[in-house]
Amino acid sequence: MPSTVIEKLDYCPGRRTLSVWFRPSGRRYDYFDVPPDLYRALLASGSKGRFFNARIRDHFAYRRRSAA
Repeated sequence: MPSTVIEKLDYCPGRRTLSVWFRPSGRRYDYFDVPPDLYRALLASGSKGRFFNARIRDHFAYRRRSAA
């Protein structure tokens, strides 16, 4: 089932950077030093928005990048 909060995810393992695009704004945020196993767990979660809020938001440094 698609997320109602997260539009798109991308991960760069070399930089350990998780990019998240949010609905409906299209805003992109990059989260730094995210471990690869946490990214895999996010992808496998039943609720990506709930997982993101519990395990990523407020736990990693981030930067707002752009809007759609």
